[in-house]
Amino acid sequence: MEPFKYRTLLYYCYTKIKDPESFAVTHFKFCKKLGLKGRIIVATEGLNGTVSGLTSDCEEYMSVLSERSEFAEIDFKIDQVESPSFFRMYCRYKPEIIHLGIANSIGIDPNTVTGKHLDPAEFIQFKNRDDVVILDVRSNYEHELGHFKNSVRLDIDNFRDFPSRINELAQYKDKTIVTYCTGGIKCEKASALLLHEGFSDVYQLKGGIIRYGKETGGEDFDGKCYVFDNRLAVDVNNINPTIISTCKTCNKVSPRMINCANPKCNQHFLQCESCGEITDGCCCDSCKNHPLKRPYDGTGFYVRILHSGLAIKKSDQITDQTNLKAV
Repeated sequence: MEPFKYRTLLYYCYTKIKDPESFAVTHFKFCKKLGLKGRIIVATEGLNGTVSGLTSDCEEYMSVLSERSEFAEIDFKIDQVESPSFFRMYCRYKPEIIHLGIANSIGIDPNTVTGKHLDPAEFIQFKNRDDVVILDVRSNYEHELGHFKNSVRLDIDNFRDFPSRINELAQYKDKTIVTYCTGGIKCEKASALLLHEGFSDVYQLKGGIIRYGKETGGEDFDGKCYVFDNRLAVDVNNINPTIISTCKTCNKVSPRMINCANPKCNQHFLQCESCGEITDGCCCDSCKNHPLKRPYDGTGFYVRILHSGLAIKKSDQITDQTNLKAV
């Protein structure tokens, strides 16, 4: 069987970036020159992205980025895909590459202090120990789709809500904590915050769920893994797989994740195909009757309409002449 001609790269790197707004502009043009599509966040604290394109273009992207000393430690998670996992490209400056909210005010810096990294093979040795708590630091809609057996999962709608739930974990302060997320980026800050709050023995799954599935076969990860691209959900476990998620409407088992057809809601939720037809792709009657409701085509996936692929200062001028090495 011939390999797929496209790749999807998931990555992050906590590193100091000087003038991240200008970097976002230049990096956007670099990605466009390569023909990549995806979503990249740039901040003073580093880089967070998922990009997709032809294999050769993805190889060029990884090579050029890795040549720069500040990005030498980037850990790319690579998937073969039938088609690009995005419809467009954008690269934006934001204050944080993953929003924790209080991170800057209390001095959270994963480059200085963070949980000890566990390779997937090491994680296997930890996950079934009685003195270990496996902590999911993702949002509700993510862990409802899939999670590790017997993991602790917090009721949070967004990662920025994680700090407000730390008190619920006080009962585990005498245990070893191992955090996990999709690709590792949230764990860097979550584990750092746990250490800041007095948890003394904190680890994190290096490369997250995605790398665990690739390197170990994904044993004991129940359900599917939510990903932040057009695919929405990917398989992880090929050893003892199971589907644990249920339709929000009828409660039947379903791995199907969609966005509410009402753009003012846009909630990520689980809904089987039958209920999708009945509700017209909406999470509730109010959304179904909303005047701005988008036409439902059976997929529950909608392209976000943006005026530009990047957020820049008004003073920045964009030209078509881009040095591919100036990323």
